[in-house]
Amino acid sequence: MQRVPNAIQFTTLGADDLVRLYAYPARLESPWIRANFIASIDGAMALDGRSGALGGPADKTVFRILRDLADVILVGAGTARAENYGGARTDSFRRIRLYHHGLGGAQDGAAPPIAVVTASAALDPTARLFTDTARPPIVLTTATAPADRKRALAEAGAEVVEAGANSVSAAGIRAALAERGLLRVLCEGGPSLFGDLIVAGAVDELCLTVSPLLVGGTTGRIAVSPNALPTPMMLCHALLDDDGAVLTRWERGHTQS
Repeated sequence: MQRVPNAIQFTTLGADDLVRLYAYPARLESPWIRANFIASIDGAMALDGRSGALGGPADKTVFRILRDLADVILVGAGTARAENYGGARTDSFRRIRLYHHGLGGAQDGAAPPIAVVTASAALDPTARLFTDTARPPIVLTTATAPADRKRALAEAGAEVVEAGANSVSAAGIRAALAERGLLRVLCEGGPSLFGDLIVAGAVDELCLTVSPLLVGGTTGRIAVSPNALPTPMMLCHALLDDDGAVLTRWERGHTQS
């Protein structure tokens, strides 16, 4: 039987408390995929086309903590384009401290790379993803993607990885990240990538902020896929901010493989 933990008042928590609440499992042997999303109370995943417009100070604080903890940030190409992704900006001192405590981070404090999933290698090599970053991005693409596109992205500084023949599957993503020792995975969307990961049984954890807004409009859900795979999740915690936002963390019961 699941028991809902008492809501924790967000304003009583410091950075170290949040690190403890959001730390990845210790001694990972394979990629642990954590997704992070925000949605309004009527289910909208964006406002004016951008998810960040839904977030308040608490969500932004947790967003930064999650990036500090991660080895790699995983996104779909559509999200990278819509949100105008550049390289991750993280707290170098916190990442060094996390590394020395075995909680992620990086020995030199470097930010985690952005790994972009695009079966067709359809990315602009002049975009911020390539020009505004201290860490070259990883492009997870396919063997059948146009060679000239892959060459242009490599020349722009990306590590181009053929993670599948005709499509980039969850297994292909996990294998490519595992080969590079990137086990603490933070997926920031979009809905199609998240849906694919759900259907593949590859989502280990979901951090979901519920924004205290009614939005309406035509904005879709945080996950879409051709098929459904109901996946039971356990609530780990719920943080309540003064503005009414609720920050939840859900974990799938499973054994690492």
